[in-house]
Amino acid sequence: MAKNTDLTLFEELLKESPEIKYPREWEVITGNIIKVEKKNILVNINNQFTWLVVNKELWNTIDLNSLNEWNAIEVMVLWDSIEKWLLILSLKRANQIKSLSNLWKYFSSWEVITVRPTEANKWGLLVDIDGLKWFIPVSQLTPIHYPRVEWANQEKILAHLNALVWQEFKVKVINVADEGKKIIFSEKAAISEKRNTALLWLKEWDIVEWTVSWILTYWLFVTFDWLEWLVHVSEIDWGHVNNPSKFAKVWQKVKVKIIGLDSEKISLSIKRLRENPWDVLAKKYKIWDTIKAPISRISQFWAFIELDGWIQWLIHLSEISNWVVKDIKEHIKVWQEVDVKIINFDPTQKRIGLSIKALSEDTNSEAKPKKKKEEKSTEEMKVEEKKEEVKPKKTIKKEETEVKEKVEIKEEVKEDSK
Repeated sequence: MAKNTDLTLFEELLKESPEIKYPREWEVITGNIIKVEKKNILVNINNQFTWLVVNKELWNTIDLNSLNEWNAIEVMVLWDSIEKWLLILSLKRANQIKSLSNLWKYFSSWEVITVRPTEANKWGLLVDIDGLKWFIPVSQLTPIHYPRVEWANQEKILAHLNALVWQEFKVKVINVADEGKKIIFSEKAAISEKRNTALLWLKEWDIVEWTVSWILTYWLFVTFDWLEWLVHVSEIDWGHVNNPSKFAKVWQKVKVKIIGLDSEKISLSIKRLRENPWDVLAKKYKIWDTIKAPISRISQFWAFIELDGWIQWLIHLSEISNWVVKDIKEHIKVWQEVDVKIINFDPTQKRIGLSIKALSEDTNSEAKPKKKKEEKSTEEMKVEEKKEEVKPKKTIKKEETEVKEKVEIKEEVKEDSK
């Protein structure tokens, strides 16, 4: 009797119990964590199976410390063996499918997301999400992260990009192709709205204070709120600039003037915050003025004078001395104060010519030339007077001779006629 009762109860329980479902290979299913070990996770599926997520199928987006027992978790079935009641699950591949689905959504909505590059190559940064590698090309980096390297040195570019690995990047998905195998992120696109908003507030001739983010031979890069523009070397100072790093340092705040605003292109200037020194010089000096100043630099053919702290005034070696000059340093030294004369001055063409020898020529012309000229003219006058005195005597003598010859000829003719 008892056996029949147990059998009836078992049959009733069997009828009321849920149907045993065997998962299919590559199916994504939901289970609950039973236990988290160092290299594995045990997962309960439908209270019917306890199966395993092995270490290599956890991958990089999972922090094991964040997983707790009985947390729900999505996994993919890699392979099964019903006979052995063994099932291998993958958390990594289930996340890949989820990530691809999300990226399609981000691509459609143009949403900004955060990623961390895991490695770099010379073309850009690689983002590894659960074993899928996606790309941020160098061309899609914001100016503040772009590898500005002199002469496009590949080793330096790669070193710069490697320094960005594991940093957080705000990006947008700008391309999804090959069923999610080819996905392109853009950091530039992520700040496009911020850039456009900033451009609305900027006006030509505005003066703003921004931060120097990078320095190259011909450019200063300045940034504001992750937006970046350039100051060309010709707009750094009114004088000659051969090293922009002498005028600013990276992360230093500098004031700049907006001198051009055309769509997304902005032209900036530092030197135009000050008055044009050529205008100042035009008010202060004129041609033939004499000035006194120290020699700041000497080259093979030129000596330089830096006057008023702005402009390099030039003395050509042909204007050093009246004698032939082979080496300027034999005549003047750096920091020696010299008197020079302005022999050429055209502020509109930004030209200044100086001469040292012109001063000595002026001195000589005042000392002796007039006296020599007077003495010479006196001698000439005496000679001319002597010529005038001599000339009549010669003429009389000549005339007497001619008359005498004529008389003699007449006499000879008379005798012949007799």
